[in-house]
Amino acid sequence: MGTTAVHAAPPGNGRGSVRVLGRDDLAATVALLSANPIENVFVAARVRSSGLDQTGLGCPLWGYERDGGLRALFHAGSNLVPVNADADAIDAWARVAGRHRACASIIGPSGVAMALWRRLGELWGSDWTEVRNIRPRQPVMSIDHDPAVPFNPDVHRISLEHWDPYYEAAVKMYTEEVGVSPLQGNPAGYRFYVRQLITSGRAFGLVHRGRVVFKADLGSVSGNVCQVQGVWLDPAMRGRGLAAPAMAAAVRLARTVAPVVTLYVNDFNLPARATYARVGFRDVGEFATVHY
Repeated sequence: MGTTAVHAAPPGNGRGSVRVLGRDDLAATVALLSANPIENVFVAARVRSSGLDQTGLGCPLWGYERDGGLRALFHAGSNLVPVNADADAIDAWARVAGRHRACASIIGPSGVAMALWRRLGELWGSDWTEVRNIRPRQPVMSIDHDPAVPFNPDVHRISLEHWDPYYEAAVKMYTEEVGVSPLQGNPAGYRFYVRQLITSGRAFGLVHRGRVVFKADLGSVSGNVCQVQGVWLDPAMRGRGLAAPAMAAAVRLARTVAPVVTLYVNDFNLPARATYARVGFRDVGEFATVHY
């Protein structure tokens, strides 16, 4: 377990240091994550599941320390996710990140994620600056009560009986949202990921004539908060008033797992934002995503 500080700036400059966190840092890490449970649900869920063991997490969790305390975190996996990072923390971690990018995206509070992306580019150049797309404004929304509209009772937890059609819908959703297929590189891995969502009871859908025409799943769960992701309605079914009742049903199911349901959405996706607002979600923050 890493416990030796890796300094990102000369000692004595007052800007702190960064290091890979280990088992002894768990209590301080949980306390930092708990300060904003909605914003931090992705990292908190991973820490809740795997602790700070790199084998379980699949990546290191870096900590930024200043004045004797843990001030910020950087989840450095396929998703690079900053937590509670100010300008000094961003600069410190960016300096040790290196020229060669390993992540596929940077995700976090809008100002922080964009500042981290810019600083990495300033220090290390094209491997960090050349991107597939940037979503600088993604409203974070949440709901902690029953939906404000009637729900569609046909939306239910998906079982392995519908693994194949749910997987097909998941591929369509991802491709439509991100602009590339999730099957590039590791199709077996994505299929296994969808299976895990189903077997854990976190995949919700509406099946029509053997096809999944609406889907949503829980990507992260930590304490009282769960994060909905992968919301998709078959394009042929759009414009018929189906989205809000289907989403209301997904919220009801999600709240049996955790009472506070959150998600984030692209600011330009006005139909989705309107649907979530009708269901009862309210804006609580803003994320940004950089896709490589």
